[in-house]
Amino acid sequence: VQLQASGGGLVQAGGSLRLSCAASGRTFSSYAVGWFRQAPGKEREFVSTISWSGGSTYYADSVKGRFTISRNNAKNTVYLQMNSLKLEDTAVYYCATHSRARVAITTTGEYDYWGQGTQVTVSS
Repeated sequence: VQLQASGGGLVQAGGSLRLSCAASGRTFSSYAVGWFRQAPGKEREFVSTISWSGGSTYYADSVKGRFTISRNNAKNTVYLQMNSLKLEDTAVYYCATHSRARVAITTTGEYDYWGQGTQVTVSS
């Protein structure tokens, strides 16, 4: 599976962005997909994940209520709608896949395939 993240950009605090993670490969719909982010000088941290069917989702506490993850398997794409953005949301955002039965996988080591990342910058 190859992943391509896009949709990042510069936005003012309180604004919104929608990230996309487009995948190649016919087996994409069998994978759960997660979003992570990495700010300068910090470790990569978990943001959200969604099951292969889209029926289950899980969020980090820091984004719960502001971010929404969804997927369209017919388009081989997972989305991350980010609302009410804060300065601390500034980071490079990555999407990744895992095939574990449990959806709420928050550690990077359990993800198998990674996209290249897209920069999100929130300004004041």
